[in-house]
Amino acid sequence: MVEQWSKGLVSDFGLEPLEAAGLHANRLQDSILQSPFIDPYRIVWVKGVPAARAESLAPALSEVPATTRLLITIAGRVTAGNKLVKAVNAVRGSVEESQRLRGRALNDWAADRAEELGLARQIAAQVSRVTHADLGVIESELQKLAAYTTSGAKLTPEVVTELLVGAREDEIFRLTDNLLPHPSAQAWSVARNLVRSGIQPTSVAYRMARHLALVLEVRARQERGESLSVMQSDMAEHSFVVQKAFDAARAVDPDQLEASLRAIRDYEFEVKSGQVDAELGLDVLLTRL
Repeated sequence: MVEQWSKGLVSDFGLEPLEAAGLHANRLQDSILQSPFIDPYRIVWVKGVPAARAESLAPALSEVPATTRLLITIAGRVTAGNKLVKAVNAVRGSVEESQRLRGRALNDWAADRAEELGLARQIAAQVSRVTHADLGVIESELQKLAAYTTSGAKLTPEVVTELLVGAREDEIFRLTDNLLPHPSAQAWSVARNLVRSGIQPTSVAYRMARHLALVLEVRARQERGESLSVMQSDMAEHSFVVQKAFDAARAVDPDQLEASLRAIRDYEFEVKSGQVDAELGLDVLLTRL
């Protein structure tokens, strides 16, 4: 939807992506009410709001100008009685539920997306085997492989293994194991080794953000009294990953986790805007965490 809307923009100023971590209704309302600069309209894209926090954003939708196109994605299920759902309906918006893809459905989606990008379906199968079962992660990996082929280089199974972040899951686990409550010296060492092995620093930061977001979600479930077994049966992540997050969540403060997620968001913005070198900035980011 964002891709389709973006075709009508004439500048980068027209799209404002917002991360859910730390976002509150007043901040969202400011973005919604802002007038376009040189574009015919603005796109405000709120990513991955936990279902438990959805209602807190409802006041931001008291007014949505005709020059703003708003998309909010919710991680979880919301009912028709949810205040945010009612607010969306009140401004003549629509609410759609997307089922989480698993198993064969996930593999089929990856294969179809690979073909759209000019990749063979068997490459998609290899990506699905070694990558976290998340559409955003799979999309990112497929985009990277497609970009690699534009250079004229051949994608062999060995090359794909080298290029995929998921192929280095052991190193990623070592990194995330050493992030909380604060990054250890081992975290610096592993992060640098991952970058030297060819992984983009921003991809390393993305994986750290995914881990912190998972721990934050598990912490919220702990506070609601959910047991580890309930979480493992309900969440898409592997049971081992959920258990690691469950153990880590006991020793951290939710405010600290949200602050860390904001720091990663700021790092990504600074890199993309050319303010900092990605690799040096990753070291600074670990210091901030």
